[in-house]
Amino acid sequence: MKHPISITSIASISALGNNPTEIWQNYLLDKHFLSEKDTNGQPVFVGQLSKESQQKITELKSSDVKYRSLDDSVLFAIYVAREAVKNANWISEKPLTNTQKKDFGVNFGSSRGATSLFEKYHKEFLDTKKSSTLSSPTTTLGNISSWVAHDLQTSGPEISHSITCSTALHSLLNGVAWINSGMSDTFLVGGSEAALTDFTIAQMQALKVYAKHKVDINAESDSKFVEKYPCRSFDLNKRKNTMVLGEGAAAICLEKGSVKNALATISGVGFATEVLKHNTSISADATCFQKSIKMALGETNPNEVDVIVMHAPGTIKGDSSEMNAISKVFCNKLPFLTTNKWKLGHTFGASGMLSLELALLILQHQKVIAVPFAEPQNHPKEIKKILVNAVGFGGNAVSVLLTK
Repeated sequence: MKHPISITSIASISALGNNPTEIWQNYLLDKHFLSEKDTNGQPVFVGQLSKESQQKITELKSSDVKYRSLDDSVLFAIYVAREAVKNANWISEKPLTNTQKKDFGVNFGSSRGATSLFEKYHKEFLDTKKSSTLSSPTTTLGNISSWVAHDLQTSGPEISHSITCSTALHSLLNGVAWINSGMSDTFLVGGSEAALTDFTIAQMQALKVYAKHKVDINAESDSKFVEKYPCRSFDLNKRKNTMVLGEGAAAICLEKGSVKNALATISGVGFATEVLKHNTSISADATCFQKSIKMALGETNPNEVDVIVMHAPGTIKGDSSEMNAISKVFCNKLPFLTTNKWKLGHTFGASGMLSLELALLILQHQKVIAVPFAEPQNHPKEIKKILVNAVGFGGNAVSVLLTK
């Protein structure tokens, strides 16, 4: 790292809630927050927002006539962006004429983008051979960061991108790069995903990675599904894929230097890709993760890492390959391993930032969150360094090292 970079606030919305106290309390429970949703005439498990969180998004959508035409992926991003900059004291309460900082950059990413609106407008076109006036501007990917910047009235750069499931941590990489370059001292970065649509879920089912839905909770055979934990992320003994799709968003505020009362310092970042052998491929030992982890560690001794928040999507190959990569780097002294997708689902482009939120909460409370069906592990007595992983289709890996 050229300069120390501080994380001065974070905000999120997901199946776990929309405020840090609620979210941490839900992490402490050995239960998931997945629910059933009727999709294509069949029930599936998803990680959808609670009714309270949905109401907050509804209120935001109704607050401005321009926002009524926006996709939920954009509204989620605006919601968490407002909360993050308020918590960082970059902007005080509304109205926005009280802006304290106007020059921060914005980088929000999404894997699917405005998929709900895109699917709606595409169906409209197929039915009528005409398209609505706002179909194009409301479904472009740049739509996310531009609306966040508009809402916050920042004059800094606006960047949107999609790098599949590692998108949010690539946003962090961009923020770090801008700050290290000297072109900005502050950056708002995050990821947002609102992809609980029939078409998206059907695509995941076509890949045969989605959790099967069974009603027999007393099933003893592994050939039947036990509903207690629909998504078995970090269950290395599972014999079928159990990914569950979730929705949500998260954003963090980055500031140059060591800032007093910062939530954590970014000690290192790493990234890598693999040579594609298939559209969804990743090597058995996840060489991309090995490279990204080593780059993030830099000169840090692997033994100093206390916890790793894994990507662990709940698929057989995804979970095992990441575990193999971690074992290659850390050898016989593994840090405490955890993940959150069994609780809130795989939120695609937002998932890396929601994993980073878990890491920040662990640092703050000095308590690890165990995966209840995983093999028991020794809990660290003190937690100073946490590594966060994310990877997307084709081996787009990112690793971030946080220090308390």
